[in-house]
Amino acid sequence: MKAIVLAAGRGERMRPLTDTTPKPLLPVADRPLISYHLEALARAGIRDVVINLSWLGDRIRERLGDGAEFGVRISYSDEGPVALETGGGIFRALPLLGPGPFLVVNGDTWTDYDFSRLQLDESADARLVLVPNPPHHPRGDFGLEGDVIVEREHDRFTYAGIGIYRPEFFAGCTDGRFPLLPLLRRAIAAGRLRGELYRGEWLDVGTPERLAALDRRLRGG
Repeated sequence: MKAIVLAAGRGERMRPLTDTTPKPLLPVADRPLISYHLEALARAGIRDVVINLSWLGDRIRERLGDGAEFGVRISYSDEGPVALETGGGIFRALPLLGPGPFLVVNGDTWTDYDFSRLQLDESADARLVLVPNPPHHPRGDFGLEGDVIVEREHDRFTYAGIGIYRPEFFAGCTDGRFPLLPLLRRAIAAGRLRGELYRGEWLDVGTPERLAALDRRLRGG
């Protein structure tokens, strides 16, 4: 199985840090944030990784190179000066991801989730990892009934930015800028979206304050 780490965003909430450094390269305990995902993917046996690029993408390519430092083989999907959002970015990268299911992980998160445990059965087009709602996202995104993701207004969990998808999930899409949410809702309506709740370590590193807190934590502070 291959994976894509989403790394094209501008990181507006992280400014001014991201004015000169792309968010995936922000240092956490003296290492680029994205390196934790790359090494976790390698430990899970996922060696072929795609990284999508837009804002300061050349910096990411220069720092990560071919991925050998992290135990993976990196290919790059360049989106140009304007990022294609999550849906458009994944769709653009499909030729690099191949015909089978592939793993997706947001590059601006940190987690101890074991990527090798994420599996997709034949009855679904995608499976998402959900987490308990963090303080900055108290309403969550989706409900979970068994392993079936549903839409409802109560008892919801937050999408962790980790999932496994079939290329067929993107059927009917065309190259360009578009979000992922409408496709998730289409899969929910068709009964083809599965999920699991993870209660381990996970953090959306979306602000300088949360980045600093993670840095202190990983340094033992």
